[in-house]
Amino acid sequence: MRLALLEAAKCTPTLAAFCVGCVITTRPPQSTSSVIISTGHSRELLGNTHAEANALSKAHTLSIDQLRALFPTLDSSELDIDTILSHSDVYTTLEPCSIRTSGLAPCAAALIGAKVRRCIIGVAEPLDFVECEGARKLKEAGVEVVWLGGLEEECLATARRGHTT
Repeated sequence: MRLALLEAAKCTPTLAAFCVGCVITTRPPQSTSSVIISTGHSRELLGNTHAEANALSKAHTLSIDQLRALFPTLDSSELDIDTILSHSDVYTTLEPCSIRTSGLAPCAAALIGAKVRRCIIGVAEPLDFVECEGARKLKEAGVEVVWLGGLEEECLATARRGHTT
């Protein structure tokens, strides 16, 4: 989650949105340590994008050679980003959105579509803009949701960076 907070710190603050960071990891077979597949932060990519959507988008751009470098023990048939994502954990500083006021696809839906295994969340999305049901939607879709304790205040302060209230 500390890496996700570092990602969130890269966000350009805005009054109308949160600053969120995301890190996607997976543990290769026969390995004791996780590998970072991709990272993302809010507004990193064009189009008013969110952290989780950016991290997923960047993961999908990884070439076979990049996947081979990340996962040298996997054979070529296993170097499929969709398969890798289905075994992945997502660390996000703020609960993945379930609705977007911009009309773009919500991050909870993107994570469900990617079939990620687990989502570790720093803090629930506050009611500043919308009522979020991201964690509930993830659970209903079979994604394990873990509420990480101990960093809620830091995650919320980071999310609201640039807000006046």
